[in-house]
Amino acid sequence: MKQSWDNTSSTSDKIRGNANEFAGKARQAVGKALDDNEMRANGLAQEAKGHVQQAKGEVKEQVEKVVDRSRRNA
Repeated sequence: MKQSWDNTSSTSDKIRGNANEFAGKARQAVGKALDDNEMRANGLAQEAKGHVQQAKGEVKEQVEKVVDRSRRNA
């Protein structure tokens, strides 16, 4: 089975996460103003996606630090 590696940087993941969180919150606000529950739900989903992307970026950053320390100590 071929593995697919994500080559985006931790910073890129965090930026994308922030953008999705912001867009999701905006979509929720518009949905609330228009009394559109589907739009609000989509906004919640997009905001959640942003949280996941940010967490992914944080994990990548921590892994990079561990790998760098291992290389320096090798």
